[in-house]
Amino acid sequence: MRIRDWKDVLEDVADRNVDPEDWRAVAGDRAGGVGEDMYLAHPRAGVFFLKTYAKNPFEVRGVGTQVARSVDDEIGSYLPDRNDGGRFAVQSPPDDEDHAESVAKRLETVVETHADAPTRPQDFFDDVMEALESPAFGPMAYDQYDRPDELGDLSGEFDEAEQLLNAELDDLLETDEVDRGFM
Repeated sequence: MRIRDWKDVLEDVADRNVDPEDWRAVAGDRAGGVGEDMYLAHPRAGVFFLKTYAKNPFEVRGVGTQVARSVDDEIGSYLPDRNDGGRFAVQSPPDDEDHAESVAKRLETVVETHADAPTRPQDFFDDVMEALESPAFGPMAYDQYDRPDELGDLSGEFDEAEQLLNAELDDLLETDEVDRGFM
Protein backbone atom coordinates (compact mmCIF):
# COMPACT_ATOMS: atom_id res chain seq x y z
CA MET A 1 0.00 0.00 0.00
CA ARG A 2 1.44 3.32 -1.11
CA ILE A 3 0.50 6.29 1.11
CA ARG A 4 0.57 9.61 -0.72
CA ASP A 5 -0.51 13.21 -0.30
CA TRP A 6 -4.29 13.45 -0.54
CA LYS A 7 -4.10 15.76 -3.58
CA ASP A 8 -2.07 13.15 -5.47
CA VAL A 9 -4.75 10.56 -4.74
CA LEU A 10 -7.45 12.93 -6.05
CA GLU A 11 -5.37 13.50 -9.19
CA ASP A 12 -5.27 9.73 -9.62
CA VAL A 13 -9.07 9.63 -9.30
CA ALA A 14 -9.42 12.44 -11.85
CA ASP A 15 -7.08 10.70 -14.29
CA ARG A 16 -9.02 7.42 -14.30
CA ASN A 17 -10.63 6.70 -17.66
CA VAL A 18 -13.98 5.47 -16.32
CA ASP A 19 -17.58 6.69 -16.44
CA PRO A 20 -17.43 9.79 -14.21
CA GLU A 21 -21.02 9.47 -12.96
CA ASP A 22 -20.44 5.98 -11.51
CA TRP A 23 -18.35 7.20 -8.58
CA ARG A 24 -19.74 6.92 -5.02
CA ALA A 25 -18.44 8.47 -1.79
CA VAL A 26 -18.81 8.18 1.97
CA ALA A 27 -17.33 10.80 4.30
CA GLY A 28 -17.52 12.21 7.80
CA ASP A 29 -15.57 12.96 10.94
CA ARG A 30 -12.39 11.04 11.61
CA ALA A 31 -12.80 8.52 14.42
CA GLY A 32 -10.79 9.58 17.45
CA GLY A 33 -9.02 12.59 16.03
CA VAL A 34 -9.01 15.87 14.16
CA GLY A 35 -10.12 15.80 10.54
CA GLU A 36 -12.30 13.85 8.16
CA ASP A 37 -12.27 10.50 6.42
CA MET A 38 -13.49 9.94 2.88
CA TYR A 39 -13.86 6.88 0.68
CA LEU A 40 -14.25 7.33 -3.08
CA ALA A 41 -15.25 4.23 -5.03
CA HIS A 42 -15.92 3.25 -8.64
CA PRO A 43 -16.76 -0.27 -9.84
CA ARG A 44 -13.88 -0.27 -12.38
CA ALA A 45 -11.41 2.15 -10.77
CA GLY A 46 -11.40 0.77 -7.23
CA VAL A 47 -11.66 2.28 -3.76
CA PHE A 48 -9.63 5.23 -2.53
CA PHE A 49 -9.33 6.31 1.11
CA LEU A 50 -8.44 9.87 2.21
CA LYS A 51 -7.80 11.39 5.63
CA THR A 52 -7.64 15.19 5.75
CA TYR A 53 -7.74 18.09 8.18
CA ALA A 54 -7.84 21.88 7.97
CA LYS A 55 -4.43 23.19 8.99
CA ASN A 56 -6.00 26.66 8.93
CA PRO A 57 -9.09 28.10 7.25
CA PHE A 58 -7.23 28.28 3.91
CA GLU A 59 -5.22 25.06 3.77
CA VAL A 60 -6.27 21.42 3.86
CA ARG A 61 -3.64 18.74 4.42
CA GLY A 62 -3.92 14.99 4.39
CA VAL A 63 -2.93 11.58 3.14
CA GLY A 64 -4.55 8.83 1.13
CA THR A 65 -4.17 5.57 -0.73
CA GLN A 66 -5.96 3.13 -2.97
CA VAL A 67 -7.34 0.33 -0.78
CA ALA A 68 -9.02 -1.88 -3.41
CA ARG A 69 -8.77 -2.33 -7.16
CA SER A 70 -12.49 -2.99 -7.58
CA VAL A 71 -15.77 -2.75 -5.69
CA ASP A 72 -17.23 -6.10 -4.62
CA ASP A 73 -20.79 -6.65 -3.37
CA GLU A 74 -19.83 -6.25 0.30
CA ILE A 75 -18.03 -2.93 -0.23
CA GLY A 76 -20.78 -1.80 -2.60
CA SER A 77 -23.38 -2.33 0.12
CA TYR A 78 -21.72 0.47 2.17
CA LEU A 79 -21.89 2.99 -0.69
CA PRO A 80 -24.89 5.18 -1.52
CA ASP A 81 -27.11 4.32 -4.49
CA ARG A 82 -27.32 6.60 -7.49
CA ASN A 83 -30.42 8.41 -6.13
CA ASP A 84 -29.40 8.54 -2.45
CA GLY A 85 -27.77 11.16 -0.31
CA GLY A 86 -25.98 14.34 -1.19
CA ARG A 87 -23.62 14.83 -4.08
CA PHE A 88 -19.86 15.25 -4.54
CA ALA A 89 -17.59 16.05 -7.47
CA VAL A 90 -13.92 16.11 -8.26
CA GLN A 91 -13.07 19.03 -10.53
CA SER A 92 -10.17 19.76 -12.83
CA PRO A 93 -9.61 23.29 -14.14
CA PRO A 94 -10.02 24.00 -17.87
CA ASP A 95 -6.85 23.51 -19.91
CA ASP A 96 -6.82 26.99 -21.44
CA GLU A 97 -8.99 30.01 -22.26
CA ASP A 98 -10.69 28.36 -25.27
CA HIS A 99 -11.54 25.31 -23.20
CA ALA A 100 -12.91 27.53 -20.42
CA GLU A 101 -15.17 29.34 -22.91
CA SER A 102 -16.44 26.04 -24.31
CA VAL A 103 -17.22 24.72 -20.83
CA ALA A 104 -18.97 27.98 -19.90
CA LYS A 105 -21.20 27.81 -23.00
CA ARG A 106 -22.17 24.20 -22.23
CA LEU A 107 -22.89 25.14 -18.63
CA GLU A 108 -25.04 28.08 -19.73
CA THR A 109 -27.08 25.77 -21.99
CA VAL A 110 -27.61 23.27 -19.17
CA VAL A 111 -28.78 25.95 -16.73
CA GLU A 112 -31.15 27.46 -19.30
CA THR A 113 -32.57 24.04 -20.18
CA HIS A 114 -33.23 23.12 -16.55
CA ALA A 115 -34.70 26.56 -15.81
CA ASP A 116 -37.36 26.02 -18.49
CA ALA A 117 -38.39 22.48 -17.54
CA PRO A 118 -39.30 20.56 -14.39
CA THR A 119 -36.24 18.74 -13.14
CA ARG A 120 -34.99 16.64 -10.25
CA PRO A 121 -32.03 18.03 -8.27
CA GLN A 122 -29.98 14.88 -9.04
CA ASP A 123 -30.55 15.32 -12.79
CA PHE A 124 -29.56 18.99 -12.66
CA PHE A 125 -26.40 18.14 -10.70
CA ASP A 126 -25.45 15.34 -13.11
CA ASP A 127 -25.97 17.57 -16.16
CA VAL A 128 -23.92 20.40 -14.63
CA MET A 129 -21.07 17.99 -13.82
CA GLU A 130 -21.11 16.63 -17.37
CA ALA A 131 -21.03 20.19 -18.76
CA LEU A 132 -18.06 20.98 -16.50
CA GLU A 133 -16.36 17.74 -17.62
CA SER A 134 -16.01 16.57 -14.03
CA PRO A 135 -13.87 13.41 -14.02
CA ALA A 136 -15.68 12.00 -10.95
CA PHE A 137 -19.09 12.72 -9.44
CA GLY A 138 -22.03 11.00 -7.85
CA PRO A 139 -23.95 10.36 -4.66
CA MET A 140 -22.33 10.79 -1.28
CA ALA A 141 -23.22 9.75 2.25
CA TYR A 142 -21.82 12.57 4.38
CA ASP A 143 -22.14 13.84 7.91
CA GLN A 144 -20.16 16.96 8.79
CA TYR A 145 -20.73 16.52 12.53
CA ASP A 146 -20.36 12.76 12.96
CA ARG A 147 -19.54 9.56 11.10
CA PRO A 148 -22.11 7.85 8.89
CA ASP A 149 -22.49 4.17 9.83
CA GLU A 150 -21.17 3.23 6.39
CA LEU A 151 -17.91 5.04 7.14
CA GLY A 152 -17.36 2.91 10.22
CA ASP A 153 -18.17 -0.23 8.22
CA LEU A 154 -15.69 0.69 5.48
CA SER A 155 -13.01 1.50 8.07
CA GLY A 156 -13.52 -1.99 9.48
CA GLU A 157 -13.08 -3.51 6.01
CA PHE A 158 -9.81 -1.63 5.52
CA ASP A 159 -8.44 -1.75 9.06
CA GLU A 160 -4.76 -1.88 8.02
CA ALA A 161 -5.17 1.23 5.83
CA GLU A 162 -7.07 2.93 8.67
CA GLN A 163 -4.17 2.38 11.07
CA LEU A 164 -1.44 3.41 8.60
CA LEU A 165 -3.23 6.54 7.42
CA ASN A 166 -4.07 7.51 11.02
CA ALA A 167 -0.38 7.32 11.92
CA GLU A 168 0.60 9.40 8.88
CA LEU A 169 -2.09 12.01 9.57
CA ASP A 170 -1.11 12.17 13.25
CA ASP A 171 2.48 12.89 12.14
CA LEU A 172 1.23 15.76 9.94
CA LEU A 173 -0.87 17.13 12.79
CA GLU A 174 2.11 17.03 15.13
CA THR A 175 4.42 18.67 12.57
CA ASP A 176 1.86 21.41 11.92
CA GLU A 177 1.17 21.79 15.65
CA VAL A 178 -2.57 21.49 15.04
CA ASP A 179 -4.59 20.17 17.94
CA ARG A 180 -8.10 21.01 16.73
CA GLY A 181 -9.90 21.54 13.43
CA PHE A 182 -11.59 24.56 11.92
CA MET A 183 -15.33 24.55 11.27
